[in-house]
Amino acid sequence: MIYLILFLEFFKIGLFTIGGGFAMIPLIEEIAVRYGWMTESEFFDLIGVCESTPGPIAINMATYIGSSQGGLLGSAVATLGVVLPSFIIILIIATVMKNMTKNKFFKGFMEGVKPVIVALIMSTGFLLLLKIAGMTSDNVFNPDFIQIIIFCIITAVFFIYKKTAKKKMGSVFIIMLSAILGIVISVISEQTGIIPTI
Repeated sequence: MIYLILFLEFFKIGLFTIGGGFAMIPLIEEIAVRYGWMTESEFFDLIGVCESTPGPIAINMATYIGSSQGGLLGSAVATLGVVLPSFIIILIIATVMKNMTKNKFFKGFMEGVKPVIVALIMSTGFLLLLKIAGMTSDNVFNPDFIQIIIFCIITAVFFIYKKTAKKKMGSVFIIMLSAILGIVISVISEQTGIIPTI
């Protein structure tokens, strides 16, 4: 039964989410928490892990959640569920609807979904920002100073680099810098007790 649930839930997410992996995050969180597959805190940790590993974030998340609930078969079923709708739709577009971009209904559809895509991605970013600041699911503010310090340092480095180098910093470098900062600040905090931890 778990395999059918994993497939159907991730298939629905893959079918109805337009805008890529980041737009899928709120929907994946909703099913993961609703079914009790993980807590909200564990889910936000999962986002960090899946964003730091190679591959699209939604596929990484589906694979992890599927594996945690149904082993190797569960990971395969969840991953298949999340990618199958895109595969089918792109296949249909490529073979049958080559002139879709000129179709007024398609243009209208795209105009309608663009704001939703932006809203889903922004809501994911806003939720992550609240989580970094220390807001819990029951609206209690419990600041994690290590995450706040790392966020501020990375944001400052990003904008300073962009201003001086006149280009954006690479994602791989940002992830590696964040990981190193996390290790260094956590060790300093543990050794000195200067930074309060939760």
